[in-house]
Amino acid sequence: MSTLDPMELRKAFGTYLTGVTVVTAMDAAGAPLGFTANSFTSVSLDPPLVLVCLAGSSQNFEAFTRAERFAVNILADSQIALSNTFARPAEDRFAGVDWSPGPNGAPILAGVSAWFDCDMFRTVEAGDHVILIGRVQAFDHTPAPGLGYARGAYVAPSAEADALTPRRDMVVSALIERDGQVLLQDAGDGSLTLPMSDDVTGGVQGTLDRLIAGTGLKAEPGFIYAVYQDARLNRRHVSFLCPAPAGTPRRGSFTVLNPSTLMDVADPATCTMLERFAEESRLGNFGVYYGTEVTGEVRPRATGGAATP
Repeated sequence: MSTLDPMELRKAFGTYLTGVTVVTAMDAAGAPLGFTANSFTSVSLDPPLVLVCLAGSSQNFEAFTRAERFAVNILADSQIALSNTFARPAEDRFAGVDWSPGPNGAPILAGVSAWFDCDMFRTVEAGDHVILIGRVQAFDHTPAPGLGYARGAYVAPSAEADALTPRRDMVVSALIERDGQVLLQDAGDGSLTLPMSDDVTGGVQGTLDRLIAGTGLKAEPGFIYAVYQDARLNRRHVSFLCPAPAGTPRRGSFTVLNPSTLMDVADPATCTMLERFAEESRLGNFGVYYGTEVTGEVRPRATGGAATP
């Protein structure tokens, strides 16, 4: 469980606040209740506040508005069924669901990508909904990518790879990160590089899985971080940002991306991409780059702008 360190909270907010959530609480009789929501955002870092919206027509309206605490569970991309369970009317949505009380008392679902355990700070009526504002008392997160929802369909970050058609000129790389550090390997000529492969005969997802397996780490196949056409090498490069848990890689090491380290990265486009990652990791706000090895745009999960990979 993470302490309420402001930078850790900022990173957690920036990483997970676009996903599908299950909001949970205990009713007056001590029974767990919950509903699926994707209207979840941060309000403040000091004090740490988050908000969710609940429809006035919800069967849980009275119980939630009277609750003294609630939790926001960010679902992992493998938990579509769990999202559907809490989105549909049911007498007992928790039947068969693995959960436990959080440090602050609200139900925490097993296997989620992240969770925030909150005291009820305030409720605000807003049209046909009520806004529940919670003060975060405890939180935690895992390397598992979060589940998204857009245009009426679920979006699983790890499934992005399946949507890419393998090409002869394609290179796939894994930007494997842990606590802001990146796994870099010897390229064979004394320079540093990311785990990468130009053999995509098994598909993009299969190539990414092989790269991760080759490190000996249980990293998650995360979202696409950069897609660019490298005219110098006549290659199309696709890089995935892959969070990794604790563990020692079979080859290479996790490295702080300081100027000295970046000087040892021979490929200019990879070096520029790593510079961007270092800045975004500091801010806790990651985007997706599209363009060439020279110029393009970053489309961060929210807005975009001119940038380099």
